[in-house]
Amino acid sequence: MGKTIIEKIFYDHLIDKNESVAPGSIVWISIDYKSARDFAGANVVNNLEKNFTDNLIADKNRTMFTFDCVAPAKTIPYAVNQQRCRDFARKEGLKVYDVDAGIGSHIIIDEYAKPGMTIVSTDSHFNIMGAIACFGQGMGDVDISYIWKTGRTWFEVPQTVKLNFTGKRGGSIRAKDIALFMLKNFGSRTFLGQVVELYGPEIEKLTLDERITIASMGTEMGAISIMIPTVGLDGFTEFKADADAEYAKVYELSFDDLKEPLVAAPPHPHNVHGVSEFAGKKVDTVFIGSCTNGRYSDFEEVARLVKGRQIKTNGYIVPSSRRIYGQLMKSGILETLFDAGFLIANPGCGGCASGQIGMTGDGEVIVSTSNRNFKGKQGNGEVHIASPATAAMSALSGTICGL
Repeated sequence: MGKTIIEKIFYDHLIDKNESVAPGSIVWISIDYKSARDFAGANVVNNLEKNFTDNLIADKNRTMFTFDCVAPAKTIPYAVNQQRCRDFARKEGLKVYDVDAGIGSHIIIDEYAKPGMTIVSTDSHFNIMGAIACFGQGMGDVDISYIWKTGRTWFEVPQTVKLNFTGKRGGSIRAKDIALFMLKNFGSRTFLGQVVELYGPEIEKLTLDERITIASMGTEMGAISIMIPTVGLDGFTEFKADADAEYAKVYELSFDDLKEPLVAAPPHPHNVHGVSEFAGKKVDTVFIGSCTNGRYSDFEEVARLVKGRQIKTNGYIVPSSRRIYGQLMKSGILETLFDAGFLIANPGCGGCASGQIGMTGDGEVIVSTSNRNFKGKQGNGEVHIASPATAAMSALSGTICGL
């Protein structure tokens, strides 16, 4: 019997090759890369030093810190945590992607990850690695500490479902709309505890940036991961399920039913509606960034839409990484965004993680390209999740609107 993507990955990483990777099996697997963020990173250090005396790190070349939640630190507790991690990294000879580097998951995708790998972090959206058919998982600081020490951990092999996309994607539909389309149809519980594999001609056409956007929202769907085979993805080796793999269930969605850009209204990411339903709703602020939409192509499109025009709202731009920030700067895109009235911040999570840019006050309405809109996630205001294109058009209009 053939294997799904997650079954193939787990089998390739089994500590004991005699173990089964059938759904429901408990397996011990090796982990290729291990990271911890500034959020919970200090707890990982505390756990290691409290419970072990020597040989604290199994593979120092594949273990690292990434500071992205609040970078640079805006509070004393965050500053203390970050320095605790720096001191430990110096002592153990570990790599630190410090406050200038950007979002850890994006750094790892761009610099380390390859299809078929296993990668863990203290980041709840680390299943974003499914964008390139990797198994990525966010875990608690105790679990991460054990993995840093041993290089291995156990998992229950999850069920896999298959989602086929049919029809032709419309010209105004962006990757964020595809993710919201999935949330609208399946909510936050249909895929609970499962891996979702995506298929279809339009899926194979997705760029890396688009795949990252969709995979980033697997957490909001309750999924272990959204796995996108690397078929058709330039620069990556092909990794896909076996032709005779078995799935717990097969679903189908048609792009013919996705007729306009979508917006998720508060208080849940699955509270999804067509953008036209919000026509005339006043917008105070726009936030474009996060691990979901902080890529070069996201800002390139925003710059194209706003070039020579002025936005009517507050607007915050936060690239996902230093590499992307540099590309935007050298291309002139940051200048275009600046001239349009946007405030441009250093790479990182920004407002998405209660960071130093993008918080909202009581009654404030924000259109955000983040992945969550729970009250408090970006302040006390009303967070509406949308694509960068919808966010840009809303900033120009001063009301929620799409292309």
